[in-house]
Amino acid sequence: MRMFSGFLSGLALALVLVGSSARASAPDTVDFADLTWTEIRDAIHAGDTTIIIPVGGTEQSGPYIAVGKHDVRAMILARRIARTAGHALVAPVVAYVPEGGTSPRTSHMRFPGTISITPATFRALLSDAAESFRVQGFRRVVLIGDHGGYQKDLRAVADTLNRRWLSQGAHVLYVANYYDVVPGAYSTWLRQHGHAAEVGMHADLSDTSLMLALDPDLVRTQALRAAGMPTPAQGVYGGDPRQASAALGQVGADTQVAAAVAAMQHDPTGQNSH
Repeated sequence: MRMFSGFLSGLALALVLVGSSARASAPDTVDFADLTWTEIRDAIHAGDTTIIIPVGGTEQSGPYIAVGKHDVRAMILARRIARTAGHALVAPVVAYVPEGGTSPRTSHMRFPGTISITPATFRALLSDAAESFRVQGFRRVVLIGDHGGYQKDLRAVADTLNRRWLSQGAHVLYVANYYDVVPGAYSTWLRQHGHAAEVGMHADLSDTSLMLALDPDLVRTQALRAAGMPTPAQGVYGGDPRQASAALGQVGADTQVAAAVAAMQHDPTGQNSH
């Protein structure tokens, strides 16, 4: 009897350890790329049927911000949006986007450090990626874009796929407010808080502050503080980034996340997303 009792105790302990191991091995992540295919299958079956595609872009951002700025920002904020909204995973960031012509070189392609593809290629890439997610069970594909130049392409992809998917039980949500916050509400807030002369269009106070809040390693802070007023020839379009700070950037980042979550929660076709 004592042996049998010992066996049961040992079995119970083994089951507890197995259960604990299984729970410990379940990754605490919303990153699609960090999961196995079986974990993705199980997440979809459990109701995680929204996938966010963060769109970045590899472009020059003046002498003081690394060219991966948009990619890093879009990914970090997409994770925050997914966790806040719930029932969502985050796709790998799209780093190849339209950034200007190559012959002749135009827009950001005039500078080293920029990668550009044609708008047609960009739209096809997003459409194919979205279709890949639909066929494996995701019911809502959310598009957020960190760069202004391709916003019209995101909208066009969403409109085209939503027409195509009418009978498929899936849809695309293009979140325009995610990007519009930066030149809109966030820039207005900065102007109202004493930074009117420092807000520009690219690599300015807002751009640099956002980066300091989300990944300060991508900002060359010492060189920035020691620099004179940057110029368009350096890839800085308007404004003065030298007084940028993480505290200022956090305001913009929080506003972007809130805008995206609100759009997802008020999605009129949201009944298909869970």
